Amino acid sequence: MEMSSRMNEVEDVSPADGVPELAKELERMVDRYSSGRSNFVWEDEEAEDEDMSLLQFLAMVDRISAASASLSSSSSSSSTVIAFQEELDQIAFVLEKAMSLLEKHLSHLLHDDPKSKPPNKSFSFNSPSYLSSVPESPSPRPPQQDHHTQDPFDFSPQKISTLNKIATAMISAGYHIECYLVFASFRRTAFRTTLQTFGFGNTRMEDLCKMSWESLEAEIATWNQVVWHCTTVLFKSERKLYKSIFPDHPSISQNLFCDLARQVIVHLLNFAQCAVLTKWTTEKLFKFLDMYETLREDVIGGSYLESGAKELAYEAGTARDMIVEAIMAMFCDLKNSIKNDNERIPVPNGAVHPLTRYVMNYLKYACEYKDTLEEVFEQGERINEKEVNEVEDVEKRKNSGFAVQLMSIMDLLDANVERKSQLYRDDALRYFFLMNNGRYVVQKVKGCEELHELMGDNWCRRRQSGLRLYHKCYQRETWTKVLQCLKPEGLQQGTGNKVSKQLVKERFKCFNRMFEEIHKCQSCWMVSDQQLQSELRVSISSLVIPAYRSFVGRFKQHLESTRHIDKYIKYHPDDIELLIDDFFAGNAASMPRRRS
Repeated sequence: MEMSSRMNEVEDVSPADGVPELAKELERMVDRYSSGRSNFVWEDEEAEDEDMSLLQFLAMVDRISAASASLSSSSSSSSTVIAFQEELDQIAFVLEKAMSLLEKHLSHLLHDDPKSKPPNKSFSFNSPSYLSSVPESPSPRPPQQDHHTQDPFDFSPQKISTLNKIATAMISAGYHIECYLVFASFRRTAFRTTLQTFGFGNTRMEDLCKMSWESLEAEIATWNQVVWHCTTVLFKSERKLYKSIFPDHPSISQNLFCDLARQVIVHLLNFAQCAVLTKWTTEKLFKFLDMYETLREDVIGGSYLESGAKELAYEAGTARDMIVEAIMAMFCDLKNSIKNDNERIPVPNGAVHPLTRYVMNYLKYACEYKDTLEEVFEQGERINEKEVNEVEDVEKRKNSGFAVQLMSIMDLLDANVERKSQLYRDDALRYFFLMNNGRYVVQKVKGCEELHELMGDNWCRRRQSGLRLYHKCYQRETWTKVLQCLKPEGLQQGTGNKVSKQLVKERFKCFNRMFEEIHKCQSCWMVSDQQLQSELRVSISSLVIPAYRSFVGRFKQHLESTRHIDKYIKYHPDDIELLIDDFFAGNAASMPRRRS
C-alpha cells in the first residue's frame, strides 16, 4: 500500500518538477530490494498474478526512463543542458543501480531452473569477444532422458512473461547490451548442459586423436545423435524461446540465436574434423559414413542463420571433403591389404579363407550405404579427377564409381585366392579350395540385393561358369584313377579272353584302397555352404556308384568260389552311398563295417 501511494503521488509530475521525486523513489526501491528488506521473487511460480512489487518496480523504471528521455529532448540549448544536468546525472546514477539490480534478478530467474545447471568445464564454445562467460562449476552427468520428446528450454508462461518484462525494461532504458550478455551467457551454459545429457562434450578435441577406436566409435555415435537432435529439436526450441522473450526486438532475438547456434555448429564441425584426423583404417569406414550422412543434411540451418551461414557452409563442406578423402583412402587400404597379403600357410582342409569372409562381409555391410558411397565416390572423383586412369574412365561410363571399386576389389580377391590355392600340394584340394571360396563369394553377392545389382547378372554367370570348371577339375583329379579300377578293359587273359580272377581281385583291392584314402581325407574337408556340399555329394554318387554297381554285378561271380570274398568286395553299392555322405563334413570319419 505504501508503494502504491508513493506511485500515485509522483504519477502526474512534469519532467522538470518530478525528476527528483522519481529518482529518489526509485533509489529507495533499489536500496530496499538490494538490502533484502523486500523481495520481488514470487514463491509460487504457478500463481496467476505476478509479484506486484516487481511490476511496480518495472513501472517506475519505465517512468524514469521516459522522464530522462523527455529531459534530454527538451535540453536543446546550452543553458538548458546546464540547468538539467544535475537531474540527468541523478537519473543516470539511479538507473545504473536499478539496471544492476534487474541484471542480477534476470540472472537469478534464468539460472533458477533445474534444467540449467552449469556443465563440466571441459566442454567449451568459442565465444565471441563481446560475450563474457559466466562462472562454471563441475556437475555430475545428468541421467539419460527422452531427448526426442522433451523440450529442454520449456519455461513456464509466467516466467516467460516476467523475463520479457525485465528484458523490455532494460532495453528501453538503453541497457540492451547488458541484457544481451546475461541471456547469451546463460543460454550457452544451458545448451552445454543439455548436450551433456547425451554424454557429449566431456572430451577435449586434442584428446580425440589419442583415443582408442572403441572409445572414439562411441563418441562418433553420440556426435551423430547430438547433431541430429540439435538441428531437429534444440535449435527450433532455442529460437522459439528467444522470440517469446523478445517479441518486439527481433534483431536481438536473431542475434542471440545466431551467435549460439554458430558456436555450437563450429564445435560440432571441429569434432568431425578432429575425428577424421585420426589414423585411417578399414574398420572406421562405417562410422565415417554415418558422419558423412549426418553432415549431408542441413546442419547449418540456412533458414535460421542469416549471418555467417556462408562461413559455416564452407566449414561443413571442408569437413565433408575430409571424410570423403578418408573413406576413399579406406577402400585403397582394403585393396592394398588384399594385394599385399602374402601369407604362406594354406587354410586347413580347403575351407573358405578368413580373408574371403572378411572382404565379402565388409562389402555386404558397405552396400547398406550404397547410395551414400556412390555419392562419396562421385564427389571424390571430382576432387581427385586427375588421379583417375583411362581404364577406369571407360568402365565408369557403364558403372558408378562405387561399382568400379567393388569390381576392382573382387578382382584382387580372386587373384589372392588363386595365389592361396597354389599353396596346396594336392591338386584336388586346390580346386576344392577355389570352388569353396568362389561359391562363398557368389552366394554373398546373390544374397545381397545391393551387391548383386552393382555386380550384375553377367558377373554372376561368369563366376558360376568358373565354379563349374573348378568342379570338373576336382572330379578329374580325385576320381579319374578310381574309375579306372572299375573299367572292364584289361581283365581278360589268354587266347579265350577269359576273365582273370587275380586281376579282378586286384581291381577290387585297388578300388577299396583308393576309396578309403579319399574317404579318410575328404571327410575332413570343409564346405560351409550346405547346397554346395549336397551338390558335390550328389555328383560324386552319380559318378561312382553306377560304375561300382555295374562292376560288382559283372565280376562278382568270378569271386564267389573264392574264400574270404568280403576281403575284396568290401562294400555294397549302398555302403558307398553312405560313405559319400561323410564327405566335406569337416570331421574325420571312420569306415563303417560292410553291410551283410
